[in-house]
Amino acid sequence: MTEHTAGSREKTWQDLIAVADLDPKDVTPVTLGTRELAVFDGVDGIFVSMARCTHGAADLCDGYFDGTRIECPLHQGLFDVRSGAALAAPARVGLRMLQSRIVGGMVQVLV
Repeated sequence: MTEHTAGSREKTWQDLIAVADLDPKDVTPVTLGTRELAVFDGVDGIFVSMARCTHGAADLCDGYFDGTRIECPLHQGLFDVRSGAALAAPARVGLRMLQSRIVGGMVQVLV
C-alpha cells in the first residue's frame, strides 16, 4: 500500500524489525538505510522515532524509558513517545515520529 501527500514523493510501508526481536518493554535501536531509529515497546503500543535527541543529538536508545516517556541520557530532556512531544527542558523541539504498524509480526514504518 502506498500513500501520497501533496507536493511530496510516494510513501510506502517497509518492514523494520520483527516484534519478537524487540527489547521487551524497552527501546530497540534500528537502522533503516541511513536513518537511525528508536523503536519503543511502550505500554500503549509500539512507537518509532528518530533516535537522536532534538536538543543535544544524544542517542535516545541509551536513555531511561518508563513505557510512555524517554529521557535523554545527555541532558535529561524528556519526550512522550506516543506523540513525540517535548515534555521537559532542555528539550524544546519534539521528536520526529514515524507512522508505524504491525503486520504479520513485523513492525513496519511509512517512509
